[in-house]
Amino acid sequence: MTFIRRFDHVGITVADLDAATAFFVGLGLEADRKMPVEGEFLDTVIGTTDARTEIVMLRPPGGGTTLELSSFTRPDHLPGSPAAPANELGLRNVAFEVHDLRAAVDHAAGKGYGLVGGIGEYEGMWRMAYVRGPEGIIVSLAERIEK
Repeated sequence: MTFIRRFDHVGITVADLDAATAFFVGLGLEADRKMPVEGEFLDTVIGTTDARTEIVMLRPPGGGTTLELSSFTRPDHLPGSPAAPANELGLRNVAFEVHDLRAAVDHAAGKGYGLVGGIGEYEGMWRMAYVRGPEGIIVSLAERIEK
């Protein structure tokens, strides 16, 4: 028996929801409107009381798995590790296939987000780079090498 039907979304908690949303929209994701979530449902699921968060759902053009950004107003968010290296345990990156890796990296750099390392090539099939986005989120950008 299998329990999973499909991959729905990845959720990332951020302090500055607007800045994080702008970063991902700048890469090409489409954002739904910001919406508050609070009440018994949220408290039950996250295991706390009197919680309130605002979320934005972002999706790639044409649909697919979404990215949920959330920012807590109650209780206040706890600090993360914005300079964490790629080998730190836990969720370390969110990955996207892009049309033009160099243009995407240059766009991110123009907004103040630099490379974690460099641009690498994997077995002549993929070109990839890690960009450290808002609040230290590592974003993996990959471009298929056409032959």
